[in-house]
Amino acid sequence: MAAPLVVPGRSVTGSGASGRAAARPYLGIGLKVLSALAFTLMSAGVKILADRFPTGEIVFFRCFIAIAPLLLWLRWQGSVRDAVRTQNLRGHILRSIIGACGMFAGFAGLSFLPLSDAVAIGYASPILVVVLAAIVLREKVQAYRWAGVSVGFLGVLITLAPHLEFGGSNGGGATGALFAILAAGCSAAATIQVRKLTGTERTGAIVLYFFLFTSLLGLSTLALGWRMPGLSDLALFVVVGVLGGIGQILLTESYRHGDASLVAPFEYTTMLWSVLIGWFVFGQLPTAAIAVGGGIVAAAGVFVVWRERRLVVERAREAAGGARAG
Repeated sequence: MAAPLVVPGRSVTGSGASGRAAARPYLGIGLKVLSALAFTLMSAGVKILADRFPTGEIVFFRCFIAIAPLLLWLRWQGSVRDAVRTQNLRGHILRSIIGACGMFAGFAGLSFLPLSDAVAIGYASPILVVVLAAIVLREKVQAYRWAGVSVGFLGVLITLAPHLEFGGSNGGGATGALFAILAAGCSAAATIQVRKLTGTERTGAIVLYFFLFTSLLGLSTLALGWRMPGLSDLALFVVVGVLGGIGQILLTESYRHGDASLVAPFEYTTMLWSVLIGWFVFGQLPTAAIAVGGGIVAAAGVFVVWRERRLVVERAREAAGGARAG
């Protein structure tokens, strides 16, 4: 499942923290959970379409149609012009290429894997973000983060184990697992590029240019052969695109109403949604390996976020104590 854009603490309409809404943590959590549901439903729609349509065609409709709810939201915010302005067009193009590669790989993986398996393997992305942040951004990574990464990596290996058998009856599963890991890697790389872009770009611009450029990349596959969708398939394409756009809006709003350290762990509700939707729509339930591995990765991620939150609180107390002493 292609990961969405997350820019905690940034405003879609303004620069820096100027657009931060009043703290309403429960609203932030609720929006995050609804965002996870929207993206999981979108992935289920993609999985249905992937059996009948080329990946490039699905990518095009998913991103092109998602522009509509995004523009409506930006208009409601009064920030369409701000979203169009950019100081780093090349950065947007690079982010879009990386993100599009991840979307192509993620959608291809969904055609081979059960929904819950694809979601669980996708949890490798935040683990890879920590590694890439240390290498590319030269961020100082604390020991507890490396511990979380190590445990999370073990969980990823457990989720991959049932699929790593090429040939025979499981060849499709191995192919799907490779696509899912590639998607997670691209998602992590895109997150690093987004962090660079947030120095000069507004969140609305980052999302809008990603949708625009990825739509063009999807459209470029038209020469490879698309299928003409019927009315029911066209309706599903529209639903997928709208869910993608709404999911992104809900995600961005969730981080405006609650601290990232509080809201972020609820990303793992995607596993719950994927199990329920996978069972209801596709009649598929996760294997023990997927449940255990996904649970380990989620627990490692929650631990890192919890520890990060503790450090922020401790530093705030130390700063307050120092101010009183001064």
